[in-house]
Amino acid sequence: MSMYPSLEDMKVDQMAKAQVQYGQQVAHAVTGAAQAHPPAGYPAAQPPAGYPVASAPSSSLYPVLDEFMGLSLTPEAIAANMPVVVSHPPGALATRGPASSTSNWVAPITGQNNQGVARSEIKQGVRQAILCKDGDGKMGLRVQAISKGIFVQFVQKDSPAAMGGLRFGDQILQINDENVAGWSKDKTMKVLKKANKERIVMAIRDRPFERTITLQKDSTNHVGFVFKNGKITQIAKDTSAARNGLLIDHALLEVNGQNVIGLKDKDISKILAATERSVTLTIMPNFVFDHMMKSMSSSLVKGSMDHSIPEI
Repeated sequence: MSMYPSLEDMKVDQMAKAQVQYGQQVAHAVTGAAQAHPPAGYPAAQPPAGYPVASAPSSSLYPVLDEFMGLSLTPEAIAANMPVVVSHPPGALATRGPASSTSNWVAPITGQNNQGVARSEIKQGVRQAILCKDGDGKMGLRVQAISKGIFVQFVQKDSPAAMGGLRFGDQILQINDENVAGWSKDKTMKVLKKANKERIVMAIRDRPFERTITLQKDSTNHVGFVFKNGKITQIAKDTSAARNGLLIDHALLEVNGQNVIGLKDKDISKILAATERSVTLTIMPNFVFDHMMKSMSSSLVKGSMDHSIPEI
């Protein structure tokens, strides 16, 4: 069963498949009729060796995709992400990208190798992070205890934690082979403070309280939601945000993988406006976010949080 980054990707793929199937049926019917009833005294026409049977004139492959769901979609834009449809209609409708949890997605609008999707991806499983401390003996990391687990609450820009790939919301499972389940925030920070500055090994689970949603901009460069103080407050009817299940009462954490926590709303709006047609948001329920940010200095978050664009 095919999976899609957005509802719009699914609808365009389904439409393209339906049109390809219809074109093949028309071509088959016309060719069969011509061969069954050739003019008197003439043999049925046969295509030259090595050439496919020509199809009957029909509508273009994507006649109804312009302004589809409010999106400005040209045949060229769709074909760029579905090259197999144009060159080999009977085959698959999308190319495959590098192996990942999204490598089997069909993405005629978003694009199979969309960097925003790749940067935002919440990977399943557990990974190892090897960190150190800076010249001041710090890692640039703060944590919060939630439901007997330890989670990354703050990553300072240009710090060892940032360079080690830690992100807001990551769950720390072990520190130097010691399980942290049930630890308090204070105990975790004490262990980290006493740890060897040269090598600190952590087992990390990617952001279990977060989820990502890919949206498609309409012809006015909007995706259809309103936010205030970094939290989603309204969803516009008949927009990509509404179609793809974006919810209010959620905090906006990342835009195409870039952390926006602590940024002013106007700065987040600029980041959203600068993105291409497809934009992937990372969100978290407000009640979890508020608990995660408990006791965090707003000035520290605004001035020192890592807002860099992650490498992929």
